Amino acid sequence: MAMWVFGYGSLLWNPGFSPAETRRAVLHDYHRSFCMLSIHHRGTVQDPGLVLALDETPGATCTGVAFRVDESEEETVLETLRERELISSAYLERILDVTLEDGKVVPTLSYVINRDHEQYCQLDLETQAQMIARSVGGRGPNTEYLYNTAAHLTQMGIRDPDMDWLETRVRALAE
Repeated sequence: MAMWVFGYGSLLWNPGFSPAETRRAVLHDYHRSFCMLSIHHRGTVQDPGLVLALDETPGATCTGVAFRVDESEEETVLETLRERELISSAYLERILDVTLEDGKVVPTLSYVINRDHEQYCQLDLETQAQMIARSVGGRGPNTEYLYNTAAHLTQMGIRDPDMDWLETRVRALAE
Protein backbone atom coordinates (compact mmCIF):
# COMPACT_ATOMS: atom_id res chain seq x y z
CA MET A 1 0.00 0.00 0.00
CA ALA A 2 1.28 3.47 -0.90
CA MET A 3 2.33 5.91 1.81
CA TRP A 4 0.38 9.16 1.82
CA VAL A 5 1.01 12.24 3.99
CA PHE A 6 -1.69 14.83 4.81
CA GLY A 7 -0.59 18.46 4.58
CA TYR A 8 -2.69 21.25 6.07
CA GLY A 9 -0.12 23.86 7.24
CA SER A 10 3.57 24.26 6.46
CA LEU A 11 3.63 20.93 4.63
CA LEU A 12 1.53 22.65 1.93
CA TRP A 13 4.45 24.90 0.98
CA ASN A 14 7.37 22.97 2.42
CA PRO A 15 6.74 19.22 2.50
CA GLY A 16 10.45 18.48 2.83
CA PHE A 17 10.34 15.86 0.07
CA SER A 18 9.34 15.58 -3.58
CA PRO A 19 5.90 13.95 -3.69
CA ALA A 20 5.22 11.32 -6.33
CA GLU A 21 1.65 12.65 -6.47
CA THR A 22 -0.21 15.60 -4.94
CA ARG A 23 -4.00 15.57 -4.52
CA ARG A 24 -6.45 17.90 -2.82
CA ALA A 25 -8.00 16.04 0.11
CA VAL A 26 -10.52 16.43 2.92
CA LEU A 27 -10.07 15.13 6.45
CA HIS A 28 -13.25 14.75 8.48
CA ASP A 29 -13.68 15.40 12.22
CA TYR A 30 -10.61 17.65 12.49
CA HIS A 31 -10.00 21.32 11.85
CA ARG A 32 -6.87 23.36 11.13
CA SER A 33 -6.12 25.58 14.14
CA PHE A 34 -3.33 27.72 15.58
CA CYS A 35 -3.59 25.69 18.77
CA MET A 36 0.06 24.74 19.29
CA LEU A 37 2.63 26.95 20.98
CA SER A 38 5.82 26.95 18.92
CA ILE A 39 8.90 27.03 21.12
CA HIS A 40 11.36 25.78 18.50
CA HIS A 41 10.53 26.60 14.87
CA ARG A 42 8.46 29.83 15.05
CA GLY A 43 9.02 31.05 18.60
CA THR A 44 11.00 30.40 21.76
CA VAL A 45 10.23 29.17 25.26
CA GLN A 46 10.40 32.80 26.44
CA ASP A 47 8.29 34.16 23.56
CA PRO A 48 6.31 31.34 21.95
CA GLY A 49 4.79 31.61 18.53
CA LEU A 50 1.87 29.61 17.17
CA VAL A 51 1.74 26.90 14.55
CA LEU A 52 -1.12 24.99 13.05
CA ALA A 53 -2.27 21.61 14.22
CA LEU A 54 -5.16 19.34 13.47
CA ASP A 55 -7.54 19.62 16.41
CA GLU A 56 -10.09 16.83 16.67
CA THR A 57 -13.59 18.28 16.39
CA PRO A 58 -16.54 16.02 15.54
CA GLY A 59 -18.34 17.25 12.42
CA ALA A 60 -15.50 19.55 11.32
CA THR A 61 -13.56 19.21 8.08
CA CYS A 62 -10.08 20.26 7.02
CA THR A 63 -9.24 20.63 3.36
CA GLY A 64 -5.58 20.18 2.53
CA VAL A 65 -3.32 18.07 0.37
CA ALA A 66 -2.51 14.38 0.30
CA PHE A 67 1.04 13.71 -0.85
CA ARG A 68 1.90 10.25 -2.13
CA VAL A 69 5.44 9.30 -1.25
CA ASP A 70 7.55 7.45 -3.80
CA GLU A 71 7.94 3.88 -2.55
CA SER A 72 11.74 4.08 -2.67
CA GLU A 73 11.70 7.14 -0.37
CA GLU A 74 9.15 6.07 2.24
CA GLU A 75 11.64 5.25 4.99
CA THR A 76 13.62 8.47 4.49
CA VAL A 77 10.49 10.63 4.33
CA LEU A 78 9.08 9.07 7.50
CA GLU A 79 12.36 9.69 9.33
CA THR A 80 12.52 13.30 8.10
CA LEU A 81 8.89 14.01 9.05
CA ARG A 82 9.32 12.52 12.50
CA GLU A 83 12.41 14.62 13.11
CA ARG A 84 10.57 17.76 12.02
CA GLU A 85 7.10 17.19 13.45
CA LEU A 86 7.78 15.28 16.65
CA ILE A 87 10.45 17.64 18.00
CA SER A 88 8.54 18.23 21.27
CA SER A 89 5.92 15.47 21.26
CA ALA A 90 3.09 18.01 21.00
CA TYR A 91 1.97 16.27 17.81
CA LEU A 92 0.70 12.73 17.73
CA GLU A 93 1.41 10.67 14.64
CA ARG A 94 -1.78 9.10 13.33
CA ILE A 95 -2.99 7.26 10.24
CA LEU A 96 -6.23 8.98 9.24
CA ASP A 97 -8.44 8.45 6.21
CA VAL A 98 -8.84 11.39 3.86
CA THR A 99 -11.10 11.70 0.85
CA LEU A 100 -9.41 12.71 -2.39
CA GLU A 101 -11.09 14.92 -5.01
CA ASP A 102 -12.22 11.88 -6.98
CA GLY A 103 -13.92 10.36 -3.91
CA LYS A 104 -11.24 7.77 -3.26
CA VAL A 105 -10.42 7.32 0.44
CA VAL A 106 -6.76 6.83 1.36
CA PRO A 107 -5.06 6.43 4.74
CA THR A 108 -2.59 9.25 5.38
CA LEU A 109 0.17 9.87 7.85
CA SER A 110 -1.16 12.87 9.77
CA TYR A 111 0.09 14.93 12.68
CA VAL A 112 -2.59 15.95 15.19
CA ILE A 113 -2.30 17.97 18.39
CA ASN A 114 -1.94 16.18 21.69
CA ARG A 115 -4.51 18.05 23.80
CA ASP A 116 -2.77 16.86 26.96
CA HIS A 117 0.55 18.44 25.97
CA GLU A 118 1.69 21.71 27.57
CA GLN A 119 2.01 23.32 24.11
CA TYR A 120 -1.71 22.87 23.37
CA CYS A 121 -3.67 26.10 23.64
CA GLN A 122 -6.99 27.59 22.65
CA LEU A 123 -6.70 31.34 22.20
CA ASP A 124 -8.99 33.96 20.70
CA LEU A 125 -8.04 35.28 17.25
CA GLU A 126 -6.74 38.63 18.52
CA THR A 127 -4.35 36.92 20.94
CA GLN A 128 -3.22 34.62 18.14
CA ALA A 129 -2.55 37.62 15.89
CA GLN A 130 -0.53 39.42 18.58
CA MET A 131 1.64 36.35 19.19
CA ILE A 132 2.18 35.58 15.49
CA ALA A 133 3.09 39.22 14.74
CA ARG A 134 5.98 39.28 17.24
CA SER A 135 7.38 35.74 17.45
CA VAL A 136 10.54 34.42 15.79
CA GLY A 137 12.05 30.95 16.12
CA GLY A 138 14.73 28.73 14.64
CA ARG A 139 12.99 28.57 11.24
CA GLY A 140 12.21 32.27 11.07
CA PRO A 141 9.41 34.71 11.83
CA ASN A 142 6.00 33.39 12.77
CA THR A 143 4.54 35.84 10.25
CA GLU A 144 6.32 33.99 7.42
CA TYR A 145 4.63 30.74 8.50
CA LEU A 146 1.20 32.42 8.50
CA TYR A 147 1.69 34.28 5.21
CA ASN A 148 3.02 31.23 3.33
CA THR A 149 0.23 29.00 4.59
CA ALA A 150 -2.48 31.56 3.82
CA ALA A 151 -1.06 32.15 0.32
CA HIS A 152 -1.02 28.44 -0.49
CA LEU A 153 -4.56 27.95 0.76
CA THR A 154 -5.68 30.85 -1.43
CA GLN A 155 -3.80 29.44 -4.46
CA MET A 156 -5.58 26.13 -3.92
CA GLY A 157 -8.98 27.81 -3.62
CA ILE A 158 -9.38 26.66 -0.01
CA ARG A 159 -11.39 29.08 2.12
CA ASP A 160 -10.37 29.40 5.76
CA PRO A 161 -12.05 32.45 7.33
CA ASP A 162 -9.92 32.35 10.50
CA MET A 163 -6.74 32.26 8.41
CA ASP A 164 -7.98 35.16 6.29
CA TRP A 165 -8.77 37.24 9.39
CA LEU A 166 -5.42 36.43 10.99
CA GLU A 167 -3.46 37.31 7.87
CA THR A 168 -5.22 40.69 7.56
CA ARG A 169 -4.79 41.48 11.27
CA VAL A 170 -1.14 40.39 11.47
CA ARG A 171 -0.26 42.47 8.39
CA ALA A 172 -1.87 45.48 10.08
CA LEU A 173 0.08 44.84 13.28
CA ALA A 174 3.33 44.45 11.33
CA GLU A 175 2.98 47.89 9.68
